Amino acid sequence: MTQVTHVYDDASTAREVISALEDAGFTSSEISLVTQRGDGVKTTTAADADDDNDGAKTGATIGLVAGTGAGLLASLGVLAIPGIGPLVAAGVLATTLATAAAGTVTGGLLGALVDYGVSPEHAEVYAENVRRGGTLVSVRADGERLKEAEEIMQEYDPVDIGARGETYRKDGWTRYDPDAPGYSDSEIEEERERYRA
Repeated sequence: MTQVTHVYDDASTAREVISALEDAGFTSSEISLVTQRGDGVKTTTAADADDDNDGAKTGATIGLVAGTGAGLLASLGVLAIPGIGPLVAAGVLATTLATAAAGTVTGGLLGALVDYGVSPEHAEVYAENVRRGGTLVSVRADGERLKEAEEIMQEYDPVDIGARGETYRKDGWTRYDPDAPGYSDSEIEEERERYRA
């Protein structure tokens, strides 16, 4: 099984992508999402005391889960990743990130992405984009299903990761720093303004 991964500059676009993928029959075991917890919207954390989750805390970014049913976005969890801080994640990649949160994956988010199967070169830029407030969506599938996922994701104009990496480098960025803090809400908004058409 291989993966197709893209990042989007805002959470609302990522939500639309995930809805479109789910409408096409992709399941939460195939789709993953990672975004900063503070992605410009309020975050709530609730403890559910039912027997199904033994009172485990579940984080949900309101901007992502609004209007969703029982799909991927209903299963969002908050993970504290070394360096970048809290991230909201769901899907297979959330499991990989959980090992990063436990400190067993070197490099935090970057290490988790590489372990997940993203090339180191792209993982650097994806991780930096998430640090700057972007939302990463990934699908694991085979053959025609992977091609279908790519076509759906392209309809929502994902970030051109090569061009974005070049922009970062022109600004003096050389590589993802796992010890650099995630952007604040105001820094995220300023970053997004740079790329709005």
